[in-house]
Amino acid sequence: MRRPSITPEDAGCQELLISRLQALGFQIERLRFGVVDNFWARLGDQEPLFVFAGHTDVVPPGPLDQWSSPPFAPEIREDFLYGRGAADMKGSLAAMVTACERFLSDHPQPRGSLAFLITSDEEGPATEGTAKVVERLEARNEKMRWCLVGEPSSVRQIGDTIKNGRRGSLNGRLLLRGTQGHVAYPHLAQNPIHAIGAILTTLTDEIWDQGYECFPPTSFQISNLQSGAGAVNIIPGELEMRFNFRFSPAVTVEQLQERTRLIIETGLLNEEVKTGQVFQYTLDWSLSGMPFFTPPGELSAAAIQAIRAETGLDAQLSTSGGTSDGRFIAPTGAQVIELGPLNATIHQVNEQVALADLETLSRIYQTILNQLLA
Repeated sequence: MRRPSITPEDAGCQELLISRLQALGFQIERLRFGVVDNFWARLGDQEPLFVFAGHTDVVPPGPLDQWSSPPFAPEIREDFLYGRGAADMKGSLAAMVTACERFLSDHPQPRGSLAFLITSDEEGPATEGTAKVVERLEARNEKMRWCLVGEPSSVRQIGDTIKNGRRGSLNGRLLLRGTQGHVAYPHLAQNPIHAIGAILTTLTDEIWDQGYECFPPTSFQISNLQSGAGAVNIIPGELEMRFNFRFSPAVTVEQLQERTRLIIETGLLNEEVKTGQVFQYTLDWSLSGMPFFTPPGELSAAAIQAIRAETGLDAQLSTSGGTSDGRFIAPTGAQVIELGPLNATIHQVNEQVALADLETLSRIYQTILNQLLA
């Protein structure tokens, strides 16, 4: 955590992990794609293959003066570890390694194989990290059976929630073009800010679907809205809006794109009828990830049993939250779950994790290994 590994920088974190794993006998394959460091570490060549997956990169710390202690000078206060990456997800990485160390001490020759898939490109574009490593593994037919991603899944207590799927993420960019002019002569201009109002209301009120089995309904959120020429007496000529869908399997990417286009065009047509003004637009899309889902199976059952044994809790399976690198692994046929610390402070100032939770998480991981590989 002392290493400022702001995505896509690894800042030497992976070499620290590699040194611990090499001491256990793992074979290391360093995989650098573009500016991104990744590694694949494997112990054993037999099936089944259990994989711990995670990332060493973190998000920027934000305003430094709002941190109670420097984000990259981790500090323990009142039994909590503070610092960027404490919960997302350097704490999980430490729990994975220590769990493996104890498991292999008890079971030097496990049934099957153990591996680590670690990237420094999860918090960024995620194009040169896990996705590329999985491509390499698939090309040589190296198949995972079980994969545990250490994302912070817990909500109120450690182990109360296991993610066994995630919604897809679709990003849109609308550029609406009007005509710039003087605010005193609005009849000579076309204000895209005025034109967007009814469209925004329709988009935000739209019910995109009702959810799908274990998935919550698709959500629409505007993440950025920019316009203006920097002066109070100028009607702007352009407006840019960026937005995001977190979508369930109940709706396709193509359906979301088409419905969005129809809402925009209907709104602009109504604006033309009302004011006589005609606006042009462009709409661009980028798909961050498709939905994925792992039905209850051996891995989730082992995790639920391990959590009950270590905490007494009955963990709930969930598909809520944002995207994760599990979206690149699940299509290979592997059973994928996410299990990690509390997510209450991730990406926030004063990110923190309880020391007791890290110890519990490590024991949970070890118990899962005991059930599947001992």
